[in-house]
Amino acid sequence: MGCHCKGFTPAHLTAFYRALLDDGRRDGSGGLAPKTVRNVHGVLHAAIRDAVRWGYLPRNVAGAADLPKDMTPEMHVWSPEQLRAFLAQVRHDPLYAAWLLFTTTGMRRGEVAGLRWADVDLDAGRVSPRRPRVVVNYEVVISEPKTAKGRRSLALDPTTVAALRDHRRRQLQGRLAVGPKWQDSGLVFTWPDGRPIHPERFSRWFEQHARAAGLPKIRLHDVRHSYATAALAAGVPAKVVSERLGHANIAITMDTYSHVLPGLDAEAAGTVARLILGDGDQEPARPVDKALTTDRPTSSRRKEVKREAPGQEGVRAGGFEPPRVAPPGPKPGASAVPPRSPRAV
Repeated sequence: MGCHCKGFTPAHLTAFYRALLDDGRRDGSGGLAPKTVRNVHGVLHAAIRDAVRWGYLPRNVAGAADLPKDMTPEMHVWSPEQLRAFLAQVRHDPLYAAWLLFTTTGMRRGEVAGLRWADVDLDAGRVSPRRPRVVVNYEVVISEPKTAKGRRSLALDPTTVAALRDHRRRQLQGRLAVGPKWQDSGLVFTWPDGRPIHPERFSRWFEQHARAAGLPKIRLHDVRHSYATAALAAGVPAKVVSERLGHANIAITMDTYSHVLPGLDAEAAGTVARLILGDGDQEPARPVDKALTTDRPTSSRRKEVKREAPGQEGVRAGGFEPPRVAPPGPKPGASAVPPRSPRAV
């Protein structure tokens, strides 16, 4: 067996990645998502590394290839105040418990969409997402957790536990009303007849709720980033945040949320100084809701959305009683599959 890769150069890979971004979809509808191209790069890097180890190639050209500048999508996050405003907006939505899981645990969309009652222990106040429902070429696939650390057990706060209990009660009532037509998927979040909800629906309903609340536009996945940013800003150890997010290692957490660390470093300096020197000449501690920013440049993909939503000044944690609105969540008789868009979120 031979290898015909002698003329293989980093420039070839760079052009290949660009082609995938521009026109890489098999159906001809456009390019692949940056995350997918990053996955392709990871597979190629590992394969060429093995070829070098076996003596087929002199060096790993993947390590020298230039990834396109827009390979990493820009990150936007909401402040804790904006997260509370969103939760106030969805307080009476049928999927309120799902929105709480997104905002209070940082779970991925596929993990929430695939969460089963067998994965939930309400008495212990824990969830263990084990069978994510992810989208591949717009088809829903039940997959394994994204990383080995993705097999985790997450503690829940009392508010989220109470919302899950209420959701369970309403689902059982709906099951009795539907009768023999109920589809027993075992999932926590379903249509009124028990059918699984396509993960893309969560993203589209999220956009509708955020728009109705007058909040800055972010992706549903950015709620996960908002949770992590708020947790780090509140002083939760990075190791704990990494484990709750299901990252493969803490280095991923530190790299992804490095935009928070300079502000935490400055706050730590003030905290220790107050402990040693006393409070007389020290500035007060920075409130958690204030954006943690510094004058040093950061990656363009890490940006906190600081615009406040109109009318959210009166929102307070634990006191959500907004007017009832017609929710965009699951309704009886609706199609289980949302209209297809050119690019999945």
